[in-house]
Amino acid sequence: MKKYLIVGLGNIGSDYKNTRHNIGFKILDHLAENEDLTFETQKLGDITTYKLKGRTFILLKPSTYMNLSGKAVQYWLAKENIPLENLLVITDDLNLPFGSLRLKTKGSDGGHNGLKDIQSKLGTTSYNRFRFGISDAFSKGRQIDYVLGEWTEEETNGLKERLDKSIELIKSFVLAGVNNTMNTFNGK
Repeated sequence: MKKYLIVGLGNIGSDYKNTRHNIGFKILDHLAENEDLTFETQKLGDITTYKLKGRTFILLKPSTYMNLSGKAVQYWLAKENIPLENLLVITDDLNLPFGSLRLKTKGSDGGHNGLKDIQSKLGTTSYNRFRFGISDAFSKGRQIDYVLGEWTEEETNGLKERLDKSIELIKSFVLAGVNNTMNTFNGK
């Protein structure tokens, strides 16, 4: 059975629960709710497994805090013997408009500390990442406050549909492959 490691980036703790930076956790939580899955705390993160059409999705929310995400990714790839091309990292992106979805097979960390650590631990920039746009609607010097800030009411209202779309993207990545998924979802 083919296995995939789907990693949602975020920070643990109730202080961060509804922050923009935690969209990776939020997307995986949404998938777990929809499929009636329960996360269990294991080494370096909370894990649950989802099976669909002969594929196994291992959903991971690292408990290492954002800036040390690479350690958890590296550990679970090795433990579950998952090839790098079956890794998908979900992260927030300031450079994309709110709610836009972008899947890429490689790229820079874009100043994102979670991606920076993953890149350093894996020794490559060639891994699949799914970027969820949180927009850059903050004034100069307020980036940290914005990223660690909670969603506005307007964003919260638009989030449900975007979360559903994000789950479709994840399932498509596993079932239809990265190229088909990029064609279907990028910029939508």
